[in-house]
Amino acid sequence: MNDFDGTGNDGQPPVKRPRRPRYSGTHPKSFQQKYKEHNISAYPELKAHLLAKGKTPAGSHIPVLTEEVIECLKPRSNEIVVDCTVGYGGHASEFIKHIKPGGKLIALDIDSIELERTRGRLSKENIPVSFYRSNFAGIGKALKKENIDGCDIIFADLGVSSMQIDNPQRGMSYKNDGPLDMRMDDRLRQTGADLLNSLSEEQLSKAFRELANEPNHQEIAHRIVTQRSAQAITQTSQLVELIFDAKDINLANWKKQQRNSKSDSLHPAALVFQALRILVNDELGCLIELLRVAPYCLRPGGRIGIISFHSGEDRIVKHSFRDGVRNGIYQSAAKDPIVPQREEINSNPRSASAKFRWAAVKPL
Repeated sequence: MNDFDGTGNDGQPPVKRPRRPRYSGTHPKSFQQKYKEHNISAYPELKAHLLAKGKTPAGSHIPVLTEEVIECLKPRSNEIVVDCTVGYGGHASEFIKHIKPGGKLIALDIDSIELERTRGRLSKENIPVSFYRSNFAGIGKALKKENIDGCDIIFADLGVSSMQIDNPQRGMSYKNDGPLDMRMDDRLRQTGADLLNSLSEEQLSKAFRELANEPNHQEIAHRIVTQRSAQAITQTSQLVELIFDAKDINLANWKKQQRNSKSDSLHPAALVFQALRILVNDELGCLIELLRVAPYCLRPGGRIGIISFHSGEDRIVKHSFRDGVRNGIYQSAAKDPIVPQREEINSNPRSASAKFRWAAVKPL
């Protein structure tokens, strides 16, 4: 006899699962709506489809130059690796494969949300992993807390993760409207909007020129100061529109040209967004501090590798490693940056500007 009466097994009404929000059209468009991409491991066919189109699934990240990093830094069993920008854990996962058995990974990241998610993924590995919510310039403090005298490998990927770029609430992308936040670490006091609405015209112009080589830095800085006197600039869409106006470009016409073009040209707002993000997070200052303390954190025979994504960062790394060799701090260093091959760029367009450099300490 079927005694089902519309209740649960314990006589209570069945629990109804909340329905996911509906969206207009046949495909999700916003970051939040792409629920399958946020759980991409459950949808391997979708992942393959997106990667084949050169796209990164929302909420995930594709590490760049992975094979080259492993080949140059040569991680081995029993070694200690510090991943200073663990992010999604792509490079960290590869390091773990090579330092088993007996190795240890120390993972640093300032993004608390992504750090916790990556902690869940990497905790399944059969190897000790320590996590620190810290800027990579704090590597010395992390090693002190671990009570170890040094590590064998230091690695940092200076690029912004796809999770941060794609989420409009982070305000790092010109593609979607959102608050002009741009902080990688939400403990920082000043946002991108704060700086845009407080720095002088001269300071803004200098930042756009020195941090991103923006050719229209003066016109854009002047337009920002003029605009904010009438209305505060708080949204990414406001800044994008302002930049297009300063460059005398029609947004609709530019989008039409892009659709008809066989090659993607740099978005007119890309350089300003890059400069503002670097300024908000003091990325160059943190990089300089990492390079200063790194030799003292490496054991004899230790290696350091850094992936940068714009000329200012690469120049700082290049000069630091070059001077380190001249001064006897490093035994050797890459003479030229290692860049992605065409195949990798086609499958992951965000890797196109990546440059990898390494240096090694003299062994005992």
